[in-house]
Amino acid sequence: MVVMTRTQWMLTALVVAIMLAMPLLLPDFWLSGILGRALVYGIVALSLTFLATYGGFISLAQTMLAGVAGYTVAILAPTAIPAGSNSVSYWLAMPLAIVAATIAGGVIGLIAVRTRDIYLLMITLALAVGFSLFAQSNIDWFNGYEGIRNIVGPEIFSLPFRTHLVFYYVSLIVAALLYLLVLYVVRTPFGLTLQGIRDNPRRVAALGFNVALHRIAAFAIAGFIAGCGGVLITFYNIGITPSSIGMTATVNVLVMSVIGGLGHPVGAFVGAIIFTLIDTFAATIYDRDRFNTLIGLVFLVIVVASPDGVLGIGKRLFGARKSKAKEGQAALH
Repeated sequence: MVVMTRTQWMLTALVVAIMLAMPLLLPDFWLSGILGRALVYGIVALSLTFLATYGGFISLAQTMLAGVAGYTVAILAPTAIPAGSNSVSYWLAMPLAIVAATIAGGVIGLIAVRTRDIYLLMITLALAVGFSLFAQSNIDWFNGYEGIRNIVGPEIFSLPFRTHLVFYYVSLIVAALLYLLVLYVVRTPFGLTLQGIRDNPRRVAALGFNVALHRIAAFAIAGFIAGCGGVLITFYNIGITPSSIGMTATVNVLVMSVIGGLGHPVGAFVGAIIFTLIDTFAATIYDRDRFNTLIGLVFLVIVVASPDGVLGIGKRLFGARKSKAKEGQAALH
């Protein structure tokens, strides 16, 4: 269970304050192209981290759930190209898209509820790839390989959603709220039961809890989180295509989660920022065509050095420093 200490809450508040002040310090490219992008993809990675850390199962269908939300908002968007016959305002399309992703998450949970480990990975991967191929072959709803374009998002305070400042602040607020939601959920009776199921499902079932129902609900919550990220990603990309939710995107989200660390929800955003920086500056660091090699090397180094990601490295460094401080105090006494 995650129990935030007073120091951790203060650190979290400090990070949020710094993020809020970023528009005063950084150019527009960094706001939307680096930080904003990392936040929206970090939200999808957060949904995976939630399932892995507190449910004990890693789902490779989170990009699919983001895609369900993305395609839903694109199909219903009033500015979509090609135009849909059932277009509504963005303010109605967005909640409908998130509801669709939440339901899809519950359905995936229902399908995968009795599987664990490699079998869960294979089932969720098959669902993700199947949805991507279905979107690619369907012309009537998804416009096939070309996808749906010109999904620019609603205006906020008379400003286009794609304005750097608007996109950044909306992404930051949504990411912060979902992060706090995860921290809250895992401390509720539902979250505690879910963690008990992760550790010993038979014992929890013997206590009278419905293990299957809790797992399905966890997938639905993860679908809600991924759906929020999927809507924002669609606005960021000004559209959605089958390739944006395909195998590469699925693996990228997994890499973000593992690099950051699956031990705490904040790891999703740490991994997303590292991944985005490498992706953006790969051409400068090494070679743009060798991005997969570069991110693979970074992934390998971090995992070998710390199986629990960058957060694990930070915890060990902080723990070692704390131990030395205690030893120094003991020596003085």
